[in-house]
Amino acid sequence: MRLNAKQIADYAGGTFAVRPIDASAIMSGLTWDSRDVQPGWLYVALPGERVDGHDFVAAALRAGALGALVARPLDEATRTLAAEMGAAVIEVPDTAAALTDLARAWRGHVRGTVIGITGSTGKTTTKNLVRDVLAAHGSVVATAGNQNNELGVPKTLLSADPDTRFVVVEMGMRGEGQLEQLCEFVRPRWGLVTNVGESHIELLGSRDNIARAKAELLCALPKASGVAFLNGSDDRSDFLLSCTGLERWRNEVVCFDGSGSYATQAGPEAGWRHRPAVWAEDVELDGQGRAHFVLAARGFAEGWPPDATEDLAVLRQPCTLGLRGLHNVANACAAAAVGLAAGMDLAAIARALEGALPETGRQELLHARGGFVVVNDAYNANPDSMRASLATFCALEVPGARIAVLGDMGELGDFAAACHEGIGEAAAAMPLDALVCVGELAQGIADGAARAGMDPGKIVRAHSVAEVLGELEGRVQPGDAVLVKASHFMGLTRVVEGLVS
Repeated sequence: MRLNAKQIADYAGGTFAVRPIDASAIMSGLTWDSRDVQPGWLYVALPGERVDGHDFVAAALRAGALGALVARPLDEATRTLAAEMGAAVIEVPDTAAALTDLARAWRGHVRGTVIGITGSTGKTTTKNLVRDVLAAHGSVVATAGNQNNELGVPKTLLSADPDTRFVVVEMGMRGEGQLEQLCEFVRPRWGLVTNVGESHIELLGSRDNIARAKAELLCALPKASGVAFLNGSDDRSDFLLSCTGLERWRNEVVCFDGSGSYATQAGPEAGWRHRPAVWAEDVELDGQGRAHFVLAARGFAEGWPPDATEDLAVLRQPCTLGLRGLHNVANACAAAAVGLAAGMDLAAIARALEGALPETGRQELLHARGGFVVVNDAYNANPDSMRASLATFCALEVPGARIAVLGDMGELGDFAAACHEGIGEAAAAMPLDALVCVGELAQGIADGAARAGMDPGKIVRAHSVAEVLGELEGRVQPGDAVLVKASHFMGLTRVVEGLVS
């Protein structure tokens, strides 16, 4: 973002409560956290139930903010401080809505390719991989962490400069119409759907309804020039095609598939044979759970977009991921597809993928002082990611015992009991030496594991972090491995901290 105070006031529909000394001075970034303010930034005061950003305007100004966006009058002392520092205070009816208005206006200045990414699972990891791949090809701005909501999405756009080559926007969805609203100002040129799973089934009721909500991203692509990236191994990809009109609009559709079976099964049978595609061959996991495979691609060497009538040649490149888990092969193939569509060569893409590292809380391997390892996957959870995490954990070469600490999964509504019991059944079939279930809903995991035949002596029921740590204190030995996985609201990072510290 590079906007002056007058532009911000005009775009946001605001008025000056305090006029700046220099209304033409450029503000080059923004934040709503006063602790993150950098000199020359705009501070956005967001109201909250427990914390009101208006209480921290003075702190933001002292940190060097050139302006503050507020929704109510400030006290005289803060206004005086702003005047003394030459900063602008701009009043608007709603600061969150003003943030969207700023992003909508700024989008007109962004000349690079804007890429929207959504999906039930893997969207943050895929966004990170796309970012890392494209960074080897040009300037990139991408969503920070998983700031994929009505605040984080406009912030991502506003973080780009006019000449930023690629803007990668992770877009979350909790209900019908939300992606449509985000896309109205993001205006993505390319759109990628990682998969259609069970996340948010509480609100939408079925996977078909979830698919329709995800399809809003694809429907927002510009006709005849947009590019859609779809998961060839996801059983809702054909459904996405049918309900979006991508083919009718003559938009290019690119397939990615990390299942290892695309070349022999999914592609021809699904009628995707003549589409540009990226897939994985000869997939194996090493003792640390990292995937080794051959990255294969078709439809890119002949030019972009390809001629669908040609018999497209296949390019291949060995690849090893730094990330753990078979599920990340699909995420890597998705990122590779985006890189190829951007004009990169397969070898450069493979190098970028090999250098990618996991974020904190996502399959993060930590070494505890007690001589055991902890797999921190406590950032988030849903049924699909829970199964993937368990499979990755059980693929690790561990000299001692494998202990899984699993907590509640949120946003499952009436399906919560069945989903948690299903995870328990899956856990019972895996080589776990202990299963610790923490939280009210996670008792269903324990029930499902018991019904599926897991030894009752291996199942531990807990209701708090303290109980989990107390149980593990006498159980975990040198050489063991502990997986910690739950939805973020469970706060199981405290279990990780307790084990590692």
